[in-house]
Amino acid sequence: MPEGLLKEPLNLLSRADATRRIANSKLEIETKSAFGQYMTPASVASFMASLFPTPSYENIRLLDPGAGVGSLTSAFVEHLCRSTSGYHIELDAYEIDPVMRSYLEKNLNLCETTAAKGGSSVAWRVVAEDFITEASRKAASLNSLWPEDVDRYTHCIMNPPYKKISSASRHRKCLRAAGIETVNLYSAFVALSLLLLKKGGYLVAIIPRSFCNGPYYRPFRECLLKHAAIRRIHLFGSRDKAFKEDKVLQENIIVVLEKGGLPNGVTVSTSTDDTFSDISLSDYQLSDLVRVDDKERFIHIPATPGADFLDDAIAFNHSLSQLGIQVSTGPVVDFRMKTHLKAMPEAGTVPLLYPCHFKGSLMQWPIEGGKKPNAMLCNKETHKWLYPNGFYTVVRRFSSKEERRRIVASVVDPSMFGATEKLGVENHLNVFHNNKEPLLERLARGLCVFLNSTAVDDNFRRFSGHTQVNATDLKLMKYPSRKTLIKLGNWAIKTGDVTQEMIDEEIRKIAK
Repeated sequence: MPEGLLKEPLNLLSRADATRRIANSKLEIETKSAFGQYMTPASVASFMASLFPTPSYENIRLLDPGAGVGSLTSAFVEHLCRSTSGYHIELDAYEIDPVMRSYLEKNLNLCETTAAKGGSSVAWRVVAEDFITEASRKAASLNSLWPEDVDRYTHCIMNPPYKKISSASRHRKCLRAAGIETVNLYSAFVALSLLLLKKGGYLVAIIPRSFCNGPYYRPFRECLLKHAAIRRIHLFGSRDKAFKEDKVLQENIIVVLEKGGLPNGVTVSTSTDDTFSDISLSDYQLSDLVRVDDKERFIHIPATPGADFLDDAIAFNHSLSQLGIQVSTGPVVDFRMKTHLKAMPEAGTVPLLYPCHFKGSLMQWPIEGGKKPNAMLCNKETHKWLYPNGFYTVVRRFSSKEERRRIVASVVDPSMFGATEKLGVENHLNVFHNNKEPLLERLARGLCVFLNSTAVDDNFRRFSGHTQVNATDLKLMKYPSRKTLIKLGNWAIKTGDVTQEMIDEEIRKIAK
């Protein structure tokens, strides 16, 4: 043990956690929502601090944007004091909430006192300014004013706020001036902090997983992969465990990034909850997580060791465009077309399909006495939103991680609608079609079988932490050939009622 290293228990984090609970009780729910404030529990803060490699230099410049009451900084200082001594930490802690700042300053004083007892030192500064405004100004001047490693941070630990950024907002304007294009405060905090780190510096953050896929986060993914190497990703088995006191249902992950690091190995770890009592680790190459031929730069996170066999099977290497199939979000947005909606079909209407009309592979239409309308008027105002009656494959847009399946596919059966020539597909469904025309029945049913397989569901969970299944996600997946899909459709038609086990066995046969 190095000379001067503290032997007695350190209470930095436990005291910070006590003040976190007090401060949390004083915050109005509306205030939390407005600022996206969800403070870090002690167990999570301690785990995050442990993910930093031991520094090879004595002078540390630490950034804690959105510091709250100082739980993450307290965890960082405590972890360092337990392992070694002789460090000098210069801290910039950003916090705009005055309630938080009063507790933050007390906890930082305690950090300073405790570090001094262990032969280290902490010099801190609380910045009561908006981090995005201040950091964007600094980042915008980096190239012209800052030499590569002058005044840059060596470490950053963060639990940033979660809130969408309006395209016309002051924050968006500041970010664009710094060369950053993103849609949420959390991704803005990460991007700016990366720019403020020195080469070789480390950033540890707990953030929503939503950035891993979807078109809106593509510029952020490109920024992240350009400026840093992903060193570690930690997944929680249950979506609501990391911030259970605040009932946060956003799926969160912990990421470790090295500024300017080589894109080598990535460690993926999992635990059921924030006790971290059952951690499992697996090592991957970056190419396992970000496919070299993927222009969208989706980040696939394997939840279990070993590559998903869909990625390796030659039989599943076709894009939708190669199959002559398109997928679109259902075009009927009901609240914009209220005057055209009808509870039940009547003269002059066409069927309107919602997710509630599909229960697994079964379709029920109309639903009498249901909450959703079953039909809409067919006229000059609605005609452009309608599809010709026929076979289509549809996928629910909304699901959750806890559901048995994230991708739930069904087939639209035109025989249920009588002689109608058109039908409407509501916005909460994705629809597979052939240039807005129906699919062959065998193709629609084969596509449904494939999408309902466990292998597809597992593959989708690797890159999607959303509660949404977006059309873009479905476009970027790989599929069997058209011939194989038709063969699956013939099998489904011949077999009738198929179980999950039967579907998975058919998919395994194709993969061989």
